[in-house]
Amino acid sequence: MKKTLFLLLLFPVLVFGNAIWGKTGHRVTGQIAQNYLTGKAKRALNDLLEGHSLAFVSTFADDIKADRSYSKYSAWHYVNYPLGMDYVDSEKSEYGDIMTAIEECIQKVKDENNTREDRVFHLKLLIHFIGDLHQPMHASRAEDKGGNDIQVQWFGEGSNLHRVWDKNLIESYGMTYSELADELSDVDKKKRKAIQEGTIYDWVDESHAICAELYDSVEIGDKLGYRYSYDYNDLLFQQLQMGGLRLAKVLNDLFD
Repeated sequence: MKKTLFLLLLFPVLVFGNAIWGKTGHRVTGQIAQNYLTGKAKRALNDLLEGHSLAFVSTFADDIKADRSYSKYSAWHYVNYPLGMDYVDSEKSEYGDIMTAIEECIQKVKDENNTREDRVFHLKLLIHFIGDLHQPMHASRAEDKGGNDIQVQWFGEGSNLHRVWDKNLIESYGMTYSELADELSDVDKKKRKAIQEGTIYDWVDESHAICAELYDSVEIGDKLGYRYSYDYNDLLFQQLQMGGLRLAKVLNDLFD
């Protein structure tokens, strides 16, 4: 099985089990970001979120999927474009995508003429979407629904490539979101600056390149488990860490 070479960060990790972007992954990125907010950003966020943490509100965009009145936001969680292509050169969806969503959310939050309710709503979406941007299967291809049609087994249970990266890996690892965030939050200033460089367009193409490698990592029907975890937990932790640090940058830039 191909082990990804797209590791931008190197840090020691324990390599048992696996990971989840679902609630756990989003809360990890939220907690990491919380640790790197400026004083001004902390005060603004504390006001708008009424004292709730980034980890607490980070799952909001998934939670509202249960309400069909929010169905227009479903397409905002991901982007599909051909492997090997940059986002800026791709054909855009009429329903929007994670990139147009992030841009719109930033503008809505920034505009103090908007209602408080509207600013808070889009702030919660923004916090979630920056996390999604760093889950590689959320920047994938359309023909297999972002890996959802690539059926595999995870420790003997039916799954698919998208779910492996959304949920199976992180859940199997067995640490709480706060434990993972504590492990991944210790980043020196030089490395943090390097991670936070670039724009959301650089970051989505980065995830898209990783996604191409993940497609090569499995075949339909593969039985995944300990070996896949061993090969890909480092990458998982890298993406959680980068998502958290970059979320902090986006929020600091927004409120400073």
